[in-house]
Amino acid sequence: MGSGTRTGIKKRMETGHLEVQCGGQVLRTPPITDLAANPNFPINAFLLPLHLPAEEEYVPPLRLRVLDTQGFGYRPELGQACVRGLGRFCWHRDHPSPPHPAPHQAAEREEEDEDEGDWWSKFYAAMGDTAKSHRGTHRDSLKVYSCELEAVPEFEGLQDFCQTFPLYQPGGPLGAGEDPVPVGEFKGLFRLYPLPEDPGVPPPPRHFQELPPSQPQQCLVRVYIVRAFDLSPRDRNGLCDPYVRVSLGAKTLGQRDQYVPNTVEPVFGRMFEVTGTIPLDKDLRVSLLDYDLLPPDQEIGSTTIDLENRLLSRFRAHCGLPCLYRTAGPGRWRDQLSPSRALEHFARTQGLPAPEFSADGTAVTFGCSTFLLKSGPPTHRHPGAPRERLALHVLRACHLVPEHLETRTLYNSTQPGLEQGKVQMWVDVFPASLGPPGPPVDITPRKPQRYELRCVVWNTRDVDLRDTNVAGQRMSDIYVTGWLDGLEEQRQRTDVHYRSLQGDGSFNWRFVFPFEYLAAERLCVLPRKEHFWSLDETVQKLPPKLILQVWDNDMFTANDFLGVLELELSRLPQPARRPEDCALMPRASRWPWRGARGPPHLSLFRQKRVKGWWPCTVQEGGKRRLSGKLELSLELLKAKEAEERPAGKGREEPNMYPALQPPLRPEGSFLWLQAPLRSLRYGLWRRHRCRIVLGLALLLGKTPEIVLSGHENAWALLKKKLPPTSAAALCQKSSGCSQKKKNKQKNTTAPLGWDLAGVRKHPGSSGVQRPRLPALPQQGGCCRDSPSGCAQRCWDAPGTT
Repeated sequence: MGSGTRTGIKKRMETGHLEVQCGGQVLRTPPITDLAANPNFPINAFLLPLHLPAEEEYVPPLRLRVLDTQGFGYRPELGQACVRGLGRFCWHRDHPSPPHPAPHQAAEREEEDEDEGDWWSKFYAAMGDTAKSHRGTHRDSLKVYSCELEAVPEFEGLQDFCQTFPLYQPGGPLGAGEDPVPVGEFKGLFRLYPLPEDPGVPPPPRHFQELPPSQPQQCLVRVYIVRAFDLSPRDRNGLCDPYVRVSLGAKTLGQRDQYVPNTVEPVFGRMFEVTGTIPLDKDLRVSLLDYDLLPPDQEIGSTTIDLENRLLSRFRAHCGLPCLYRTAGPGRWRDQLSPSRALEHFARTQGLPAPEFSADGTAVTFGCSTFLLKSGPPTHRHPGAPRERLALHVLRACHLVPEHLETRTLYNSTQPGLEQGKVQMWVDVFPASLGPPGPPVDITPRKPQRYELRCVVWNTRDVDLRDTNVAGQRMSDIYVTGWLDGLEEQRQRTDVHYRSLQGDGSFNWRFVFPFEYLAAERLCVLPRKEHFWSLDETVQKLPPKLILQVWDNDMFTANDFLGVLELELSRLPQPARRPEDCALMPRASRWPWRGARGPPHLSLFRQKRVKGWWPCTVQEGGKRRLSGKLELSLELLKAKEAEERPAGKGREEPNMYPALQPPLRPEGSFLWLQAPLRSLRYGLWRRHRCRIVLGLALLLGKTPEIVLSGHENAWALLKKKLPPTSAAALCQKSSGCSQKKKNKQKNTTAPLGWDLAGVRKHPGSSGVQRPRLPALPQQGGCCRDSPSGCAQRCWDAPGTT
């Protein structure tokens, strides 16, 4: 069987034909009249009788020659090829029928799929990344091949219908170390049949039956480029800015501005749709180029796919078979033929009897096997008719190409043989003669959603005390800082709770953090420029983690770190209701009848709002130690909800949802530089006031000889100091309070023997004076003119009556 000549020769060949030589026999095909319009032979199948030795090592090679017919009978040879090892072309009848199961084999019932998800969920589930898939079942799976589809052994290189033989320039010496360069290719297939010696015995059945039409087919080609990895860098920073370019025939798709900046592992998620004529436009070329500010752009690498082989292969490689049949949703059936029609078409092309379905479509007989569909409705979304679901199961039992993703290696012509990276993709080919195809698969990369996290810091408890005040007390000036992991530029801090003596702090302070979040992957998307001169942003993905740190504020030295609290919003630890219950490890309830406390973790993206106490830790000696407790309330809002319910940072306006009042702090919570005397009051006076009073009393008692007071001890001391005669005279002189008052008002001179200062003069005293003494009461009387102004008990002076 011959298919025709291909690219390279058609540019300079007018009317060519193929000549096959083997064992002294020659076969010449009819000429191809118009190579540019149809490179296929008018007749596809040819028969050449040969006498070959039984031993394979003695079988002569098969020589192919492409000749051109020109004027005056001139037939130049344009290309040649030599095919050795004809034993591999010996054909044994082996129908590609499905396996032979026991009678009444039943198709597997579809498992429940609560959340169908998007195509990326199916992709990450196939890659083993369950954190990004979030699928309730892996029943509707995707097959990911680590190589090209042609390199998968079970698909025979997709050359089961026709093979490609490169044609080389005849003659022409080659330089040392040079490999011959193909000038074209021949596509065809050879089969060797053993003929019976008896002419009366019928020959074996021919292999080439139900051949496709030799006329070119108009096809719709959909190219899905998912991602690339291990790309060869093209920029000085060791990265590149790749974008995709798809070429089929004279058509080229792909734009320069749709590049992915600063990466060697880009995620494209793009679909290109192009029409072409097969086999004229059979070679699909996928190239990755590096975007430069000034063109031309450098090519990173490219790969070429033969669409004709995929369209003609019996493995049905033009459109992969999914696991489930759906009529809507992301996994909707996209082939032109329904599963039942595709099964009939497959049986006809392979020479098998047509499948026989039951009236209700729950049973089918195909290839000497019977398949049944289990009773009961399907549990996945958007199921089709039972007939179609059963036909899909039979097609998959025939080991055809499933819904897949192939990994193709990129090469560059400037560095032949060296891999430049890999690209993961797949191709769907739909002939126009079979009708319109289904809708394309949406592989657009997931878009992040904007959220706003509001964290209110209420109180702290049992925070470590790092400072010592002037009174020798342990204390800390506590404040809290917070930010989202990867968004350090959004760092915020509370005000300072000064002079905390017990590790307690009150803040009533709100943090507001906007961010972008991929719910399907549970990751935050952080676009940022690595340098100020960078033209594009680099996208980084991190888990949504809130980081809170507790610090001790210092004026003249570095602040002291007191502890940290890290909360992953998608896996948030359960908070404690009371600070006494807050610990590093959750405590078991002492009351068994209360039951379980609940799940140890929760998702803030589901619960939206939570409040309680969380432990704050510090690393010491390779272990985590409890260093404090934080009372927080966390609320997560979408961007639209945040606009409807605005709230300011700290206690700024709009101070709503909730309204935060200034915290109630002790009187001693202030900065000592603002009120130094007040600091002495709270730092020294309250704790050492007794010692201060006693010290002042002792200090003042050393200055005068006698310290006057209203206490009885002062009078007893005075009694001992004065002589008996002076004390008696003093009592007699001050005989009555009323008479003393009158004397004070009328007389401006002092009494006899006393000066105006109240000190008695002694003869020959040489000017030495004693302190002034108040009037003392007589025996049994009362004196109201004491210096203190209060009544004092009278005492008996010695030597008086």
